[in-house]
Amino acid sequence: MNHFIVPPQTVPLIPLGAAALLALLPGYRLTARLNVVATLATLLAALSLLFEPLRTPGPYLLVDDLNIVFIVLNTFVGFTTSVFSSSYVGHELEIGRLTPRYLRFYHAMYQLLMAAMNAALMANNIGLMWVAIEVATLTTVLMVGIYRTHEALEAAWKYFILGSVGIALALFGTILVYVAAQPVIGEGLQAMVWTKLVANAAYFDPALLNVAFIFLLLGYGTKVGLAPLHAWLPDAHAEGPTPISAVLSGLLLNVALYAVLRFKMLMAANAAAITPGPLMVTMGLASLLFAAFMLYRRRDIKRFFAYSSIEHMGIITFAFGMGGTLANFAGLLQMTLHSLTKSGIFFAVGHIAQAKSTQRIDDIAGLTETHPWLGWGLVVGVVAIAGLPPLGIFMSEFLLVSSTFARAPLLAILLVLGLLVAFGALFLRLNGIAFGEPRGVNHPVKASYGPLFAHLALVLAAGLYLPPLLVAWFQHVSQLLG
Repeated sequence: MNHFIVPPQTVPLIPLGAAALLALLPGYRLTARLNVVATLATLLAALSLLFEPLRTPGPYLLVDDLNIVFIVLNTFVGFTTSVFSSSYVGHELEIGRLTPRYLRFYHAMYQLLMAAMNAALMANNIGLMWVAIEVATLTTVLMVGIYRTHEALEAAWKYFILGSVGIALALFGTILVYVAAQPVIGEGLQAMVWTKLVANAAYFDPALLNVAFIFLLLGYGTKVGLAPLHAWLPDAHAEGPTPISAVLSGLLLNVALYAVLRFKMLMAANAAAITPGPLMVTMGLASLLFAAFMLYRRRDIKRFFAYSSIEHMGIITFAFGMGGTLANFAGLLQMTLHSLTKSGIFFAVGHIAQAKSTQRIDDIAGLTETHPWLGWGLVVGVVAIAGLPPLGIFMSEFLLVSSTFARAPLLAILLVLGLLVAFGALFLRLNGIAFGEPRGVNHPVKASYGPLFAHLALVLAAGLYLPPLLVAWFQHVSQLLG
């Protein structure tokens, strides 16, 4: 009898149970360690799903070759971020920025966020997916405002308002998909099950599907951080705790993009519906170009890398919009490596801001002399995110540019322009931050280097060698995406 080695529902249930326990337990050390243990258990449960050859979907949960890429990535970065978070929030407690009460709340919310993201990725019900993404949004809103400063509360409110607008648009799009499915599948739960929807999508009213996808792209696109729906993202990164910046850039943006990709596959199954690709290409390219130029005006180091996340989500959306096996492969690889690299960069940036007691770029210099491990870690991270060889993002961007040049040379020129503009901004800022005459204060920080260098090692390894099994897996998923 075929069965999961670990039941799939354990992947969201482990962090959900941990959240309830962490909300009750006092003490920083205990809750920080339990937070790490819970995310490790969730990662192991997710990895066990790789060894089950037959995955039978249920009415609520689905594990297939597409979402397991996101699930494993989500749980891995969630684990490494929890390890980084343990040292980071410990320092925040020592200097009085966070109290033991807020730390208990923080750890409980972290696990609730992981549970919501995993539930969204595994949902076989489009309504459940919407609810899970909404819970993830509300959880991060609370965590962004945890410092209770005027700026943090303002950022949290902006995130809440813009996120609510986005999720309302996504809800309307979800309802329209249900309305389109109802005459074919019938009323009730079956008309919201994704596997049923995609199997019968050819018979849906294409006009309803067209309108639904517009709302879904705008709604979930707000969560992806695509321009011009991005305004919440830089403030949320700048004012919230740095581990949340790592999770936002490395994970939550991917979860929203995953929802868009599911509905893109639904549209592709109806020959009379519009092609989603041009809309995604347009928003992706606009995000890339906008964020690339805006990088030159940033003076806050966390806000700077937040705009870099907008840029890269634009690249990834562009890749999936172009479609085809090569562009989809490039998009999957770019998404995976961006999550690893950007979260690693935020690990370094978090400790740098603690050591310097500032996030202002003008007050940070000479890090390779004053804090060599953090300074050189940031240098490698920026080299990776800029797309230089031999690190892995060079490969994904090279594949995307090659695919685009073969099919749409004009779009390829705009794509390369955006990449070059962002490249210039990244190294302009890196030169001042990492090198030159040290300035500003230098506080001792008990930094956690393991997560940072583990991520950078994986990105380097991906640039040097991709295992054939991983390549075959990504190629299969690329074909599913169309």
